[in-house]
Amino acid sequence: MRLMDRDETAARLPWPALRAALQAMFRDGCDAPLRHRHPLPQKEAAEGSLLLMPAWQAHRYTGVKIVHVNPANAKAPGLQAVHSVYLLSHGESGQPLAILDGGTLTDRRTAAASVLAAGYLARPESRRLLLLGSGKVAHALAEAYAERFPLDDIRIWSRRGESAAKLAATLAAAGLPARAVAEPDPAGADIISAATLSTTPLLRGADLAPGTHVDLVGAFRPEMRESDSALVARASVFVDTRAGGLAEAGDIVQAIAEGAITAGHLQGDLFDLCRGAHPGRRTAEEITLFKSVGWAGEDLAAAILAYQSN
Repeated sequence: MRLMDRDETAARLPWPALRAALQAMFRDGCDAPLRHRHPLPQKEAAEGSLLLMPAWQAHRYTGVKIVHVNPANAKAPGLQAVHSVYLLSHGESGQPLAILDGGTLTDRRTAAASVLAAGYLARPESRRLLLLGSGKVAHALAEAYAERFPLDDIRIWSRRGESAAKLAATLAAAGLPARAVAEPDPAGADIISAATLSTTPLLRGADLAPGTHVDLVGAFRPEMRESDSALVARASVFVDTRAGGLAEAGDIVQAIAEGAITAGHLQGDLFDLCRGAHPGRRTAEEITLFKSVGWAGEDLAAAILAYQSN
C-alpha cells in the first residue's frame, strides 16, 4: 500500500490533470452518499465530529475520506483543529491501495472544482481576481485560477490583514501578481472567489458589475453565507450538486428562506455543465455564480489520479 504525505499528494495532483479527472467524474458519475457525521465528546470543547465521506465506482475503486474535527485542539499550540486522511481501495477485492493526505487532497480538489466551473461560467479573458480569505483553500484557489486564466492582478482580502499580506507575499514570491487589499471591494474584478467562514454577507448584489463571475466556496453549512440574497437573485446560479446545494449551501438556503429565490432559480450543477446539458455562460454581460459545498466523488477522482500518476 502506498502512503502519500502532503508534498507527494500535491505533486500527484497537478491542476490541468486534476480538472480533467473531476470533469470525467462529473460526466461519468459514481456512487457517493451524503457524508456521515458522528458527534465526538471533547474534554475541553462542547463537541467534536467524525466525518466519513465514501464514494465508489463498481469494480474499479472505492474510497473514503476520514475527517476528525476537534475544536479543543485550538488550545494546543501547533495542533490543528481538522485532521483527515483518504483511503483508496480496489473496488472488486477491497484491497487497500493508498492512503493520502486528506487535507491536501481536499484543498486541491476544492480549488480545481471551482476553476472547472469557471471554465464554463467566467469570461475566458478574465484577468482580475478578487480573493476573499487567506487560508489553505484560498492559497490553492489563487494557484488554480492563475494556471487556468490569464490573470494579471490577484487582490487578496481577509478579516485578518496580516494573513492576507502573508499569503500575498507567498504567492508573489512564486511569481503570481498578488497583493493584499484593505477592503473586499468587488469593483474591477472579473472573478471573485470567496473561501471564508463568514456568517454575514461579504458580497452584495448591488455592487457587482455586469459580466462578473462569483465563486462561493466557504459557506458549507446552512447558517453560513458569503453573499446577500440580492446577489443570488441577480445571478445565474450553479452548484456542484443540487442535493448538496439545496441542503447545505448557506447562500442558497438563506436566499430561499428569505423569499428571494426558489429552488427553480438554480440553472444547473456541475453534472449538467460537464455533460453538456447546460452551456454555461450565455452572454458577456451575464453575472454568474457557482456555489460549492463539496462532493465525495471529487475526492475519489483526485485519489484515483494520484494513485495512477507515475
